[in-house]
Formats: sequence, C-alpha cells, structure tokens
Amino acid sequence: MRVERELWGNIPLLNVAEDENFDRTVPVVFFLHGHTSAKEHNLHYAYNMARKGLRVIMPDAILHGERAEDIDEVQITLRFWEIVLTSLEELKFLKEEAVKRGIAEEGKIGVAGTSMGGITTLGALKLYPWIGTAAVMMGAPGYVQLAKAQIKQYESKGLNLPMTEEERENIFTALSYVDLTKHRQTLNKRPVFFWHGEKDPTVPFEPTFHFYEAIRKDYEDVPERLSFMREANSGHAVSRNGMLAASEWLADHLNDSVQI
Repeated sequence: MRVERELWGNIPLLNVAEDENFDRTVPVVFFLHGHTSAKEHNLHYAYNMARKGLRVIMPDAILHGERAEDIDEVQITLRFWEIVLTSLEELKFLKEEAVKRGIAEEGKIGVAGTSMGGITTLGALKLYPWIGTAAVMMGAPGYVQLAKAQIKQYESKGLNLPMTEEERENIFTALSYVDLTKHRQTLNKRPVFFWHGEKDPTVPFEPTFHFYEAIRKDYEDVPERLSFMREANSGHAVSRNGMLAASEWLADHLNDSVQI
C-alpha cells in the first residue's frame, strides 16, 4: 500500500493505491472529507478501497487541512457553502488532471464523502455525468433547504450574518443550480449508496431519506443501483459497518463498470 502526498495545482492531496497499482490506470475514487476535518482523517476508507483494487484521491478542501487559514471555527462555518461550491469546481480539475496523468479513465471514476463531503458529492452528481458511482455518508441533496435551516440555526445562536436579504437570495439561487432535489433526473440511474444515522443532529436524517424514497421510482427497473443503509442508534459519525459497506459498493460498481 502506497500513500503519497502530492500537489495538483494548488490542491494538496493524498494518492492511495496498492503498490502494484500505483503507476497503473485503475478505477479511481475521489474522496471528500467533512467540515473541519482533513484528507488524512479518512485513510481507513482509502485503505479498504485500495485493497479492492481502487485508487483513492483525497484532497483537502479550502480552509481545511494544509489549506487552513488563521480563522476560527465560527468563521469557517459561515463560509460552509463557499467551501462546498469551491470543492465542486476543484473536482472538475482533479478529474481532468487524473485522466491527463494516465491514472484514471472515463467510465471508471467514482466520488464519495462524509458530511460536508457527502453534501458535495450529491452536488457533483448534478454537475458531472462522468461520475460512474457515488457513496454518500451523512449527506444532504437539498442545498437550499439545508442553507435556510443553517441560517436559522446561526441566528438562533446570536450570530449576525454579514449579508443583505438580496445577498441571501443570490446564494439560494446559486445553490438551487446544484440542488439535486430540483434536478433529480441528472442522476440518470447511476449507482448511489447512502449511509445515514437516524439520530444525526448535524445533517438531519429525514430529508435525505425522503429524497431516497422519491428517487426509488426512477430506479424501478434497476433497483440494485440504489441503496440506503440506515442505523437507528447512530448520530453524526459513520459506523465501521457503514464505512465497509461504502467501500464495498464503490469497488463493486467501479470494478464492474455499469452501463447507463
């Protein structure tokens, strides 16, 4: 197993694969970390996926890990959607760079993430038809709904958001473009795995589960391409079983390329 720290453009990342696969073109997963986390905090996912023949690329999001700035957690939280939207832009660059370097090929690319990374993954599914499969842990597809809930939460804590009503509406408009609940047809029956704890206090379980129930109709002829793993006693932390199931899902669907 090789874990290499690399810099693609201005993005620090970890490139993880088995020794014999490191210089070869094998299926690739871009794994996106959560809010206030960092790339190396999710190496257990990369380890399990690499053992199954995948390469895992784990970037640091802006304001996180090696890209951290001298700001406090409150300021980072208030810039949550800036981070998500930037990660969506950077994912396009990372994919193109991986193909250019000869370590990824079209049709063999997946995206996964936890919490903020899971939220970003769902936006990426709206934007990028080249994503062959995805694993979403503690994610939320309803960007606008989540943003409005976050603003209410901030204000209830006495945090004054430095934005006008017009600026808020502009943010909601921008988020609407990548809100998968408004564009679910862009999934195009691609294989998607969800994991969510029913007691999650940070990214609520119900909206994500309701989205899953809604899109099940779109997958009626290929039900095996959609899975939702729920755990009644879990909060905002993925269980070992969830981690293993997500790794298995990605490996199964990328090693057996699905024709859409």
